Amino acid sequence: MEIRYCKKCLFPETKPDLHFNDVGVCSACIAAEQKNKGIDWTQREIDFKKILGYYKLPEGKTGYDCLIPVSGGKDSTYQAYFMKEVCGLNPLCVCFETTAVTEVGQKNLDNISKMGIDLIHFKKNYDVYKTMVIEGFKRVGDEMWPNHIGIFTIPVMFAVKFNIPLIIWGENPQQEYGGPSLDSVKNRVLNRRWLEEFGGLLGNRIQDMIGVNGITEKQLTPYFYPSDEDIERVGVTGLFLGHYFFWDARKQLEIVKQHGFAVKEDGLVEGTFTNYENIDEKMHGLHDYLKFVKYGFGRATDHACIDIRNNRLTREEGLKLVKQYDGKYPHYGINEFIKYSGMSKDEVDEVIDSFTNPILFAQDDNGKFKRDSEFNLIRNFEVS
Repeated sequence: MEIRYCKKCLFPETKPDLHFNDVGVCSACIAAEQKNKGIDWTQREIDFKKILGYYKLPEGKTGYDCLIPVSGGKDSTYQAYFMKEVCGLNPLCVCFETTAVTEVGQKNLDNISKMGIDLIHFKKNYDVYKTMVIEGFKRVGDEMWPNHIGIFTIPVMFAVKFNIPLIIWGENPQQEYGGPSLDSVKNRVLNRRWLEEFGGLLGNRIQDMIGVNGITEKQLTPYFYPSDEDIERVGVTGLFLGHYFFWDARKQLEIVKQHGFAVKEDGLVEGTFTNYENIDEKMHGLHDYLKFVKYGFGRATDHACIDIRNNRLTREEGLKLVKQYDGKYPHYGINEFIKYSGMSKDEVDEVIDSFTNPILFAQDDNGKFKRDSEFNLIRNFEVS
């Protein structure tokens, strides 16, 4: 079969909510063109400083000027650095514990407090979360499903509890990776509606987990977004820093490395050609692979496209990297998931196969997916 690819980057037409214009350029590249040439970043910075002037507490008053959701990754470390060192605010950082943190991920999370910033590390009910990890894996093909919810609900919950109206998020994913419409790209606010529409919940809601393995609604408390009444009482507003300042992950990486951020020194991240992205979670290779089997592209494509749009790679160079790294069976990530979940490899592979697109990948006469000697799927398409 033949898949249509963006003329400028390497995003395929199989990517959900991606759109092409009449000359074959994808919506993510159109947004990037606006980002590079159509935005007055000087005016955006002025606007941001005016906002900070409204939210910053007066001298002599104790408290936090803003709240920053963090994972210990490069982006959230940069957000923390930027708000403290560049903007001169006193931020509170809040981390929703990931599923299986890596050694370097824990080191980077600890480093944020060493940067002189208060940090709350929310460690959730292990049994309830594990149940949702396994259910999310089986139900929607995403073992990180409960994490997608927690990273958005817990920071807002603490913003309400501590009466901190301003939440600073990082990049707008729709700006960097393409989204349902240009309205979502232009959106500077992350709120309940954004979470439900663009937050990666895959049509599942936290209410759908009530009763799974005996989970009660009360046990799911951390995963419910605060009420509209509480949001309005505190005046909680979530802003994308990437709306006001040009977001360039590689440049920002070099800055946070000077402030203690560590990259993965023992090799590349599974599924891609970088050593600095998604280094905090042991199972991320499985998460990215599940996207690949559904849509025919993975994390290496995401990274190559970003570098192409930022003029660090040509399309031809990016194509070589995608062909080399995208879609490889994630042995490490799956082994970690097996240890965590208690499922067997055959059970895990069976679930993965249930989400694998039979149009994109070859099958034998019995309907079983064909694989090469390294257990990689055989594609019915050529990346071009």
